Amino acid sequence: MPRPTLVLLLVLSAAAFAPGASAGDSPPSGAPPAGCSQAAAPLVRSLVAPGAKLEKLAGGFEFAEGPTSDGAGNVFFTDQPNDRILKWSVDGTLTTFLQPAGRANGMFFDADGNLLACADERTELRSIAPDGSHTVLVNRYEGRLLNGPNDVWARPDGGIYFTDPFYKRPWWSHTAPPQDGQHVYFLAPDRRTVRRVTTDLTKPNGIIGTPDGKTLFVADIGARRTYAFAIQPDGTLTDKRLHCEMGSDGMTLDEEGRLYLTGRGVSVIDRDGRMVEQFDVPEPWTANVSFGGPDHRTLFITAGTGLYAVRLRVRGANAAK
Repeated sequence: MPRPTLVLLLVLSAAAFAPGASAGDSPPSGAPPAGCSQAAAPLVRSLVAPGAKLEKLAGGFEFAEGPTSDGAGNVFFTDQPNDRILKWSVDGTLTTFLQPAGRANGMFFDADGNLLACADERTELRSIAPDGSHTVLVNRYEGRLLNGPNDVWARPDGGIYFTDPFYKRPWWSHTAPPQDGQHVYFLAPDRRTVRRVTTDLTKPNGIIGTPDGKTLFVADIGARRTYAFAIQPDGTLTDKRLHCEMGSDGMTLDEEGRLYLTGRGVSVIDRDGRMVEQFDVPEPWTANVSFGGPDHRTLFITAGTGLYAVRLRVRGANAAK
């Protein structure tokens, strides 16, 4: 059966989305739409490659999430309710990489080719080797279990940032957050020291950094805001600034500094915090995005029950995302 092709609707307006939650959670009931505070600034030329359209590559998932690209351009993503990590290969084939997978959610390949996975079955951050074996990097902070690591990004020196919101999971026996808030954490390059690096966010979710390791973007989906921070050598974050009045589930960054936020489709935000393009996706919720493919110019989108992709004119900023 041929793959269905869906027309990409480019909405050049300030239309935006209400914040939602990751992996099976839905947007807050009755929440009004939220958007960038600045007026939209449509691009003179679309980011979509000439002749390209949004394509549905695969479907039948319960909730697709967590895409990340390996060095060859293959894209790995999760179907968390079915406890599996899947692989979309550059040759267009879909296979299961790992099942069970610790209820993996957000993921990111590190520089050594290991798959960093937010595995919230046991509230862990894992490093998964190419053979599928794994090492638990973090599962506690100050003696208490983490809430449930959600999204992750590794900076060039191997230090790891991850978000730890609380979304009640049916596979847990506890009903209250183990931690005293919902925060962002940093795991030092030696993989021994964990420190809390934010304390004033409502519900941090999506996270991505610049490839030079200088700036970290964190989407506070609970507050409908995305912030930028200056990254310090010791992992601490300074100079917090509001980048956009829009929250996000997972997100990515292109080589020209634009953020791709998710929720209701994919909203593209420029360096000044203005929405410059909107990609509509025919699913109730768009969970995450990653660049991939051999030339890193294809935007892969995990949304609801499907995996989608569209060719762009620009590359992803991070090799793994």
